[in-house]
Amino acid sequence: MCWTAKSFIRGLSCSVKYYSKDNHLQAVCLYSKIKPEKGHILAWSRSPCDSTVPPGSILPWRFFSCKEGTKVHCKREKITSRTTSELLYNDLLKSERENWNAISRRYKAMARRIKGKLEELHNKYTLSLESPRISVGENVYFEENGCIFLSKADDDKGNVHILFTAEDIGFSDAFIQRIRISPDQRYLATSLKSEHSEEATCVIIKLGGFPTVEEVIPNVFSFEWATNDVLYYTSQKNLKCQNVFMTTFTNQKHTKLVYTEQDARFFVDIYCTKDRRFLTINSNSKTTSEVWLVDCKHPFKLPVLVQARTKGVIYHVEHRSNELYILTSYGEPAEYKLMKAPVASTGMENWQLVYALEEKTKLVDLEMFSDHCVMFLQNAGHLHLNVVSFVSHSVQSIKLPTWACAFALESHPEHTASTCYFGLTSPIHPPRHFAYSFKENNLIERAAQEVPIITSCHTARLLAKSEDGTLVPITVFHDTNSKELHRKPLLVHVYGAYGMDLNMSFKEEKLMLIEEGWILAYCHVRGGGELGLRWHKDGCQHNKLKGLHDLKACVMLLHELGFSQPKYTALTAASAGGVLAGAMCNSDPELIRAVVLQAPFVDVLNTMMKTHLPLTTEEQEEWGDPLADEKCMKYIKSYCPYHNIKPQRYPSVFITAYENDQRVPLTGVLRYVQKLRKAALDHASRTGEKGNWIPNIILDIQANGSHCASSWEDSLNEVCSSHG
Repeated sequence: MCWTAKSFIRGLSCSVKYYSKDNHLQAVCLYSKIKPEKGHILAWSRSPCDSTVPPGSILPWRFFSCKEGTKVHCKREKITSRTTSELLYNDLLKSERENWNAISRRYKAMARRIKGKLEELHNKYTLSLESPRISVGENVYFEENGCIFLSKADDDKGNVHILFTAEDIGFSDAFIQRIRISPDQRYLATSLKSEHSEEATCVIIKLGGFPTVEEVIPNVFSFEWATNDVLYYTSQKNLKCQNVFMTTFTNQKHTKLVYTEQDARFFVDIYCTKDRRFLTINSNSKTTSEVWLVDCKHPFKLPVLVQARTKGVIYHVEHRSNELYILTSYGEPAEYKLMKAPVASTGMENWQLVYALEEKTKLVDLEMFSDHCVMFLQNAGHLHLNVVSFVSHSVQSIKLPTWACAFALESHPEHTASTCYFGLTSPIHPPRHFAYSFKENNLIERAAQEVPIITSCHTARLLAKSEDGTLVPITVFHDTNSKELHRKPLLVHVYGAYGMDLNMSFKEEKLMLIEEGWILAYCHVRGGGELGLRWHKDGCQHNKLKGLHDLKACVMLLHELGFSQPKYTALTAASAGGVLAGAMCNSDPELIRAVVLQAPFVDVLNTMMKTHLPLTTEEQEEWGDPLADEKCMKYIKSYCPYHNIKPQRYPSVFITAYENDQRVPLTGVLRYVQKLRKAALDHASRTGEKGNWIPNIILDIQANGSHCASSWEDSLNEVCSSHG
């Protein structure tokens, strides 16, 4: 998920500082989740914070946590009350910061030690990893530290040319998010995004002997070249993307609007098919899709509809040999299938089945080549490939190493390539590079490996039986040499929303925790996407409580099997994962000792009743519409973390929030913290519990940053400034 380093580094220490006798949780006080380097174009994780489309992906990827949006100005007659409210807000903000500053000073020495260890691991496992490359003919484009470089594919001397530097045009605090090269390589389009903002800026550079900035377009989300000098892009405003524009770079430059989405539930992005035959304008809600085609041979013609949106049907389009290959949930079972239809007759009645996935199989991604289609799949926690041959009409299934938990796809592979390159990783395994040869029909691990293999960690996959009998997967990591696991600290991860998987990519701090004797558990509860589309559907709207039941079953099974015990167990979640984590704090606080939350969504009901917020309507497909349905209102109220706080013994809680977060505004987090503290103190006063029995509820408010990820360097700087 989207974590700054200091959040997790300081979280557990402050959450459990009253429990001095049990030092397991204190010992980890400064471990963190570390952000990818600024220089990595392809450091994509499918998280609600990461809005970059993975190269090659034609899957639904935009899943925002439910949150409030931009401020809405009150009417003139409410100025007085608004001013009073703002004064109270500012006083509370100041008080929370003073409280945090006093607490954080206690952990300076530990912060320095942890920072040194994290830097050591980062240099050993991550720093040496090569930035993703984009190959176009004999040229190779790549980005590092806010600069875009050009090199030759056959150049062994390391000669590179600088094409662009973000700092030179006044974007010193921005990172490069996306790069697109025009077919004739005369233009390069790139998006720059600040870590403190949701919007990106698109910069078009004219290449040649002396590259120059041709145009700067603000508030751009996605963009693709239709031809050598015609660019399509989507504009973003208030977290929404509903307009598609076309701009030309001919002698007579002009820009025009070519598509507008009228339904607030839908979000629009642009994709280019691998053979560059079509651009697709994709309009997606959480459950429904509609695609329009732009003919790259005739980019000025109006887009053509593939299939009108049908409620509950998701579909995405690729192209090969005058046929559309359609990845869709259409038909039974309602999981992804690969279908095809002639370009001349794209309606649903003409869709023919090419390949259907097995039950409870998650399609992670799909890559199209001229004669093959590679499906990246996950089943019961194990990863594998299915390679569909369009020539022999066969399907080859390739098993992958059991330690692998996540794919790291290569950027922009050549459509005609005879080899598919990809990486495998896990929370405690740095990415390792693999290649599948279509000609040889075999999988090989690429020889040049910059990092050592992690051999001292055991990976276990468990199944917990939930309240209704459903088996819920858990992935567990621990040191193979650890003994008396029931005495070891346990960190439980959960998300369970939007059909999103838990982030299982490598993080230095996860390996660090393992080395310090921790057990890591990832609970793949319903509402997430680990077992396919149905798994998500079974955990959203009126099924949201199933995710909570799943989480409880997972934690109980871990303890029953001897993985730690409640007094050594911490629960961590971010964004929409805060719903289930916060709900467990209310329903089963005895199962956990501490909770660490990052920009948590903890007030579902109030947020979903505010229709003026930019994402409320869009997110009704995930949470329901409490204004239109009284049953929905009562159901949300039954699990909403904020509305179910009550006087009882709570675990200690550490929360990191962002002052300018558009997705989870600070006001809601402040309300939650104040109510939680009051309930904990009320319980202590009623029962006479003092000292060790009073949970420590800490809020760290970041003046900078946003709901999305920050860089490695900034994360470490935050640690230094907070603890130095």
